[in-house]
Amino acid sequence: MNTYHDHQVHKFGFLLLPNFALMSYASATEPLRAANLLAGRNLYAVRQLSYGGRPVQSSGGIDITCDDISSAGAEFHIVFVCAGGDPENWAEADRLFSALRRLSRLGVRLGAISSGAYVLAAAGLLANRDFTIHWEHAPLLRETYPNLTPRQTRYVIDGDRITCGGGIAPLDMMHALIAERMGTHFAGRVSDWYLQTAVAASSDPQRGSAADRFGTHNPILLAALEKMEATIENPLDRGAMARFLSISGRHLDRLFVQHLHGGFLQTYRQIRLDHARRLLEQSPLTIAEIAFATGFSSTGHFSQAFKTYYGRSPSSLR
Repeated sequence: MNTYHDHQVHKFGFLLLPNFALMSYASATEPLRAANLLAGRNLYAVRQLSYGGRPVQSSGGIDITCDDISSAGAEFHIVFVCAGGDPENWAEADRLFSALRRLSRLGVRLGAISSGAYVLAAAGLLANRDFTIHWEHAPLLRETYPNLTPRQTRYVIDGDRITCGGGIAPLDMMHALIAERMGTHFAGRVSDWYLQTAVAASSDPQRGSAADRFGTHNPILLAALEKMEATIENPLDRGAMARFLSISGRHLDRLFVQHLHGGFLQTYRQIRLDHARRLLEQSPLTIAEIAFATGFSSTGHFSQAFKTYYGRSPSSLR
């Protein structure tokens, strides 16, 4: 079928959870509005959805009027779950699981933006699927659902599942979805409308490289730092890390002092404690579970290390 002669209005639903990320939502909905303007006709229709049809407040404090998701059916082509970063607000999500499963059975493509993939995972809708989630929420999802492994890419289209890390990445995702229907030339016109001079590929990373994040370009040190981030739950000792890098322990110490102005153990602990703080702020895991997940031998040891580093106890973040 020639997509340019597809006169059907494609209906997009956005299921909003309290404190959903406003920038992510705008990055996903605005390209559809621009596509309608550029085409001179309604290619896409957008409806906001919520549990019970109540208004939902965004991360920017703006209330969005919504329709009840229970009224949504097979007329939708795609329904995206848009969620923010406050785990206490995900509690409402359990009342949405049956509605999402019903839409899936009806053949509606389901998507997620920012932390929305956590909701799809909790509803059992990401099993054996390729998907992504915002990097800040990936640790929580992996801890809660160890059988699921999100990719840290900007967006993933896996058949009837479409997931996006959020931020401005929905601009790239919508370019792909518009091109899927209307062709790359038309999708490029939509990108030009928003001064998006470079469209990222779905496989592009969500974050800057380790070199940018840690401020070093030493290849051995970068390999060590990436290994640290990958072994938070079971940290390697100094000797094991040196063997992994095929260098001596003394050379390993010199690299950290010379390039990062801190020791091997100090840097490793900072990475683990930063991870622990994200889990404390975002997850329902107990402090004991977080201690174990970040490689500490006991809750007491973890609490003391956390207080020394942050100047406050882990419980104070709850």
